[in-house]
Amino acid sequence: MQDKIIIAIDGHSSTGKSSFAKAIAARMGYLYVDTGAMYRAVTLYALRHGLITRQGEVEEDALAAALPAIDIRFVNDADGQRATYLNGEDVEHEIRGIRVSGHVSRISAIAAVRERLVYLQQQMGRRKGLVMDGRDIGTVVFPQAEMKIFMTADAQVRAERRYREMKEKGRTVTFDDVLANVRQRDYEDEHRLVTPLRRAPDALLLDNSRLSPEEQMEWFFNQLKRLNEA
Repeated sequence: MQDKIIIAIDGHSSTGKSSFAKAIAARMGYLYVDTGAMYRAVTLYALRHGLITRQGEVEEDALAAALPAIDIRFVNDADGQRATYLNGEDVEHEIRGIRVSGHVSRISAIAAVRERLVYLQQQMGRRKGLVMDGRDIGTVVFPQAEMKIFMTADAQVRAERRYREMKEKGRTVTFDDVLANVRQRDYEDEHRLVTPLRRAPDALLLDNSRLSPEEQMEWFFNQLKRLNEA
């Protein structure tokens, strides 16, 4: 196997995919790409520009026309943490809020949005040495990835994690609202017409309902060792 590979991580919302992927990238010296942040950034753009109605409907034609004007970049801040920039503005905090979370599955189901972002993601992986997490990385973006992981966890556990995270950031939310959002996103992700969330046949399953971050990393390097020995 070549020195650098592509590691594709898919799975349900709030399973800790991004934290897991960031940790792997840091340990291996790989580039990390948070595709979920890309869809969230597009969602924020649509909200700011009135392309999502009060009833939650998306003005798809108008959004498709605006896609070339949406610039998404990842840069490091003073602490070395990756931040998401939308047209030059740091929107990392805003895209993680419940407002964006409530619409991102609808935005990500739009064919024009997925086509555009998948193209950008594939360009990022041309040189390998990449860890990317999302919903369709191992099935659509990089079906040829040398290592594919599908992450899941109990919905109640995921909601508890998400609720704690949002409270620690000072956001006013209720646990019931967070749990409802997690379940709704699961349904929408799994039932959308365009590239629904599914586990690739050759993806390794990681249920981290009861695993610590350290245990998850131990699991990963055991799997990587087996891959290298194959």
